[in-house]
Amino acid sequence: LQSLLNGLMCYKPDDPIEYLESCLQKVKELGGPEKVKWDTFVSPEKKTLPPLNGGQTRRSFFRNVMPDNSNFPYRRYDRLPPIQQFSIESDTDLSETAELIEEYDVFDPARPRPKIILVIGGPGSGKGTQSLKIAERYGFNYISVGELLRKKIHSTSSNRKWSLIAKIITTGELAPQETTITEIKQRLMQIPDEEGIVIDGFPRDVAQAISFEDQICTPDLVVFLACSNQRLKERLLKRAEQQGRPDDNLKATQRRLMNFKQNVIPLVKYFQEKGLIITFDADRDEEEVFFDISSAVDNKLFANKEATAGSNELDCSLIMDSGDTVYTEFDFEDQDEDQSSFSGYESTGDFSEDLRKSHIIFVIGGPGSRICSQCEQLAKKYGFTHLSTGDLLQNELSSLSERSKLIKDIMECGEPVPGDIVLELLKEAMVSKLGDTKGFLIDGYPQDLKEAEEFESKIGEPKLVFCLDCSEETMMGNESSRHSDSTETIKEGIESYYQASKPVIAYYERKTRLCKIDAEGTQEDVFLEVCKTIDSFLQKEEAACSFSTETQ
Repeated sequence: LQSLLNGLMCYKPDDPIEYLESCLQKVKELGGPEKVKWDTFVSPEKKTLPPLNGGQTRRSFFRNVMPDNSNFPYRRYDRLPPIQQFSIESDTDLSETAELIEEYDVFDPARPRPKIILVIGGPGSGKGTQSLKIAERYGFNYISVGELLRKKIHSTSSNRKWSLIAKIITTGELAPQETTITEIKQRLMQIPDEEGIVIDGFPRDVAQAISFEDQICTPDLVVFLACSNQRLKERLLKRAEQQGRPDDNLKATQRRLMNFKQNVIPLVKYFQEKGLIITFDADRDEEEVFFDISSAVDNKLFANKEATAGSNELDCSLIMDSGDTVYTEFDFEDQDEDQSSFSGYESTGDFSEDLRKSHIIFVIGGPGSRICSQCEQLAKKYGFTHLSTGDLLQNELSSLSERSKLIKDIMECGEPVPGDIVLELLKEAMVSKLGDTKGFLIDGYPQDLKEAEEFESKIGEPKLVFCLDCSEETMMGNESSRHSDSTETIKEGIESYYQASKPVIAYYERKTRLCKIDAEGTQEDVFLEVCKTIDSFLQKEEAACSFSTETQ
């Protein structure tokens, strides 16, 4: 939905229904909704964001018309044509059109505006606790955006739109941006006489930050509570036991952490460029954190106070655990840099321990050894997720991310895709399936010893490694029947496999994880042989788990 809205706002098509139909067709071509990213329906020439310095230009896609009066500080929004077929507005009980397009000022321009403090951080970072403390100390009003949405869901349980939003939140995804903004605006209008307002849990990404500024106001201060992933997970598990919130389930928690990691760095940098944000180490005792926040608020919002105790610089070590990949050399001061370059690189979060505990199985074999068809059958039988590095690369190339452009340039030069990119694609795919799968079948990987070592270092060790062993003649015959490549080309591919796979096979033989399977027989015979090994492995795992439980 967010991707479709981005496309609509960028293009403003004369016929939105026809445009949305073309977008849905593209979704089918990509392979389903899970392949859609925020910028899927935005062409490359429309992706470069304007300068963030508030100087010559503003983000036109969040506003349409500026009033003729230059002194008027608020924006108006054009009425969009109704979108009946594909929108959340398609039924009367889903409609929020009046809320979405109504032109109104949140704050009375004739009166002083309340001070606005935004408190952001990962799920479980203590945003609610610190926000309440700030509100109590300074006599400000407190708004929890999460609680605002949850109360709305409970009070309108029969409303189809809010039932849909409840499902979105329960899966760990963000509620629709305009719906959230509308709820915040309406709440703010109910408390016009407050001296200050503390808003907890908003914005979650740069788009929400821009929307807040355009539709409400620029905040006076943004408090960022930086917390390690391990601490976040510990706090979320504890909160789930104590409060039983529906969005604290395992799958939703993993998804929320992933969304946070994907969005936090560009969001913090966005506010840094405006000089609005102060970062605090939230791994400490809550009273210590609040003492530093109080000093910062005193200094920032009230005159004649001591210097702030926080920092307006982002220390990535506060939010990145040792297993995370973070590109700290990225130059955020370059205003021409496309924010979409973050897509992918920061999205995996820190699920290192969860990945290491997963059932990871490598299936390697030469060209024509039919490993892909075997993996598909095995995935269906055991509930595993089948991952192919070739498919992952193709899917990435079909996207319009910065990484896909890099991959395309490398491949057009005839060079192999760097192993770190392939590994990152694998990790992202695995993290996205955590909690929904019984294991991972990875075919055609690793292709050399370096890839094997890097995978173990950054993700984890495979529980089993299958090598489908068949003769060169069998591989030649199978490949010739499947591809139109010349005999010489196929032979070169087989030779390359032999040369690269020998050290990999020897490596896993030493670790006693290698299972050589005679792949000369029929596919059914090979499948049954592989199943015997997996069944034996799963039985041992179950027995070990039962023994561990009994001894506790």
